[in-house]
Amino acid sequence: MSEVIVFPQGGFRFLKGVFQYSAGVAAEPGFEIERARFARPIALREGFERIAEHLARAGRPPTAFCACELRSPEPFSEAGFVAFNREYVPALERWGLYRDEVNPVARSNVCPEVGAPPKPSFYAFSYTVPSPSGGRPTFVIAGSGEAPEGAGDYRDRAIRLLDRSSEGMREKARWVLGEMERRLRALGLDWSAATGTQVYTVFDLHPFLGDEILGRGAAPAGLTWHFARPPVKDLDYEMDVRGVAREIVL
Repeated sequence: MSEVIVFPQGGFRFLKGVFQYSAGVAAEPGFEIERARFARPIALREGFERIAEHLARAGRPPTAFCACELRSPEPFSEAGFVAFNREYVPALERWGLYRDEVNPVARSNVCPEVGAPPKPSFYAFSYTVPSPSGGRPTFVIAGSGEAPEGAGDYRDRAIRLLDRSSEGMREKARWVLGEMERRLRALGLDWSAATGTQVYTVFDLHPFLGDEILGRGAAPAGLTWHFARPPVKDLDYEMDVRGVAREIVL
């Protein structure tokens, strides 16, 4: 079982992942998660400023920031992805979120095939707010491509590397769906609590949409397909899932 850590400064718990992001977050009792999407992607530096302003207006500290969705110009090399992540986490450290290689903030980072931003940008973010009356569970599961997290290159661990056939894509999707379910279970959740499920791929998902995705209950609120690639070269399929109390556009 993956380690679940309570982050009381933010009102949420998280599933420990790699240094650049956690595998998922869920609101603690007395809190719920809201999601805000920018009307257009905002470059990281300005995005952090806009997020800080939004949290301040909501009366929330920076530590309430629990998840984000990024957009990048094109897939990174392995070394480029590590370098990008080392530039990204210092802002979280300044906000009191990242410490000693442990990062509570969940994340997706994908690369639109059409209309990509010129530099890495924020697309959306999530944060906790008080919920005195309680209510249904709220959460964000971080994006996962078809390569298990861990030591070594993503290419070395990728499922059906460079196989974009229908069966290859089906196996990639099946693995990612299983990873989503593993993370949900670790946080005491399942698909039924989802208010949004997102897929990121430029390859055809119709051959397995019915049985692999819808058939296992992975899209109770529908499915949003973004014509985008995962953030590392040669990966082909990514998903994330959320269950939030409210969503707004800024």
